[in-house]
Amino acid sequence: MKKLVTRREALGLLGAGSLLTLAACSFAPKKDEPTPTTQQTSSAVTVRVAALKGPTAIGLLPMMKDTSGIPTADAATTPQKADGITYSYTISGAPDQVLPLVIKGDTDIALVPSNAAAVLYNKTKAAVQVIDINTLGVLSIVTADTSVAQFADLKGRTVYMAGQGASPEYTFRYLLKQAGLTDKVTLEFKSEHAECVALLSSNPQAVAILPQPFTTAALAKNTNLKAPVALVDVWNEYAKGSGSQFVTGVTVVRKEFARQYPDAIVDFLSRHERSVRAVNENPTSAAQLVVEADIVPNEKIAEAAIPQCNIVSLTGDAMKKALSGYLSVLNEFDPASVGGKLPDDDFYYRV
Repeated sequence: MKKLVTRREALGLLGAGSLLTLAACSFAPKKDEPTPTTQQTSSAVTVRVAALKGPTAIGLLPMMKDTSGIPTADAATTPQKADGITYSYTISGAPDQVLPLVIKGDTDIALVPSNAAAVLYNKTKAAVQVIDINTLGVLSIVTADTSVAQFADLKGRTVYMAGQGASPEYTFRYLLKQAGLTDKVTLEFKSEHAECVALLSSNPQAVAILPQPFTTAALAKNTNLKAPVALVDVWNEYAKGSGSQFVTGVTVVRKEFARQYPDAIVDFLSRHERSVRAVNENPTSAAQLVVEADIVPNEKIAEAAIPQCNIVSLTGDAMKKALSGYLSVLNEFDPASVGGKLPDDDFYYRV
């Protein structure tokens, strides 16, 4: 019988890998399932996809609608769906709701924080691979306090954020260390970004770290709020010598699933790339899908946020260069942030 994964345990996985035993058992073939030894066709397979409510999910929305969807420049060359490949989707509010799905084998593909992918790889004995980068830097400092105008102004402040144990926390802590602010800033974590937004509205002195599209939504709702600092700019200042990019989110696949259904991975990547491009090329049309998915409350906010969301679909060498550089910086700062060590080359999926 499989053990249930609690919220606390999932956070433990992100920070220190407390679900190692469960993960190893969950990725082992079930007694009534054959162990795949050769590549099989992807006929009659349902690909279960899990994403987080935010930029990663926004890039999926046209694909989730299963339409030719939003017009793009190459709409006439849209690939047809591969025979027998269908998709089911789950969108959750926090990483600790998505990661157990991967660990227990209840999802096949998941869009997760970049460091969480490395943790999963290490704690499941290399049972997952990253197939693309879906989001680059999207975090900003948000506050109504006009005395906070640059990163150094966080000295002596309490900063609220969601994503404990995920890439937002480790990225922020790395930047605090580089700026000499490690012991001068107090972090207080909330379970979801909406809680941080509520604090900003009730306390004019509050400071929060928010991703897009929540930053744009918060500023639209409360005109006293400002976003004076984008963390991607701070990252570029302090990590410029590393040659890395600030990688927020990636897409992982269970290695067993990828080996068994390679055609499904090719199909997913093709559709995801087109879906991302559709959103970026036509944010006006994409905004309606964002509201329907209950990610932000209205289309004007969604349309304004999409260009700031850094939604991408990077694969192959570009993916490996950007992600390995980012993970190397985090690993040097704190090996626990990537699960104890950098992933091996087989972490990076190649079609």
